[in-house]
Amino acid sequence: MKKVLTIAGSDSCGGAGIQGDLKAMSAQGVYGMSVVTAITAQNSKGVFAVQEIDLDIIKRQIEVLYEDIDISSVKVGMLSSSEIIKVVYDTLRSVKGKNVVIDPVMVSKSGYYLLKEEAIEALKDFLKIGILVTPNIPEAEILASMKIESEEDMILAAKKIKNLGVENVLIKGGHREENSTDILLTEKGEIIKFYEEKFETKNTHGTGCTLSSTIASYIGKGYSVSESIEKSKKYITDTIKNSFSIGEGVGPVGHFIDLYRKAGVDFE
Repeated sequence: MKKVLTIAGSDSCGGAGIQGDLKAMSAQGVYGMSVVTAITAQNSKGVFAVQEIDLDIIKRQIEVLYEDIDISSVKVGMLSSSEIIKVVYDTLRSVKGKNVVIDPVMVSKSGYYLLKEEAIEALKDFLKIGILVTPNIPEAEILASMKIESEEDMILAAKKIKNLGVENVLIKGGHREENSTDILLTEKGEIIKFYEEKFETKNTHGTGCTLSSTIASYIGKGYSVSESIEKSKKYITDTIKNSFSIGEGVGPVGHFIDLYRKAGVDFE
């Protein structure tokens, strides 16, 4: 069994962050491990508070895992400050972390800023450690310093982001109402488009975390970046299709839905 690491924030609501990552990784048949960078207080209605983890603890979490375990790939999510970004970057370089997939978490669905403004430049510099970065449209606009309104803009933004040093760039098109195509700019400069089916549901908590951690899982299993994205797109589509409510706000995507059904769970 391949071992895959998530370095991200904790989601007390269980739909995103390390909790969502570990569910997605387990569903792909890899063993998921976690390094916690921050603790969030959140429910289905939003994020209400964030407590960053001590830098030395973040560093040691990474180091002791690599001292003992052969880690095939890494998903990096919430890194809220420039100091955390630097310690994760330096430590991954020190332990020779490979196959790093970066989900540049900036703002929660409820509008809570999870990345401090002063850390944006540090995050841009962090990208050069990655095999892949997976920004949505708003995140790509910040990383590329441009407005994105069309597929042509997405391609141009991907090229600008790739120039920051990351090997591959996947810009997710879900924020575009008229066309939700995702666009991959590969290491060799090839453009690959991924089309997705849209579902009418408010329950999309954890989509970005799920996609990036699923991609990291497949890369860790030896699939190419493009193959990993294609397989992960199928999985995220299935989880959105089977998403459900847990409170008054945005519910989580549906992992292990078949197991819940076998257990006789009623989602209504």
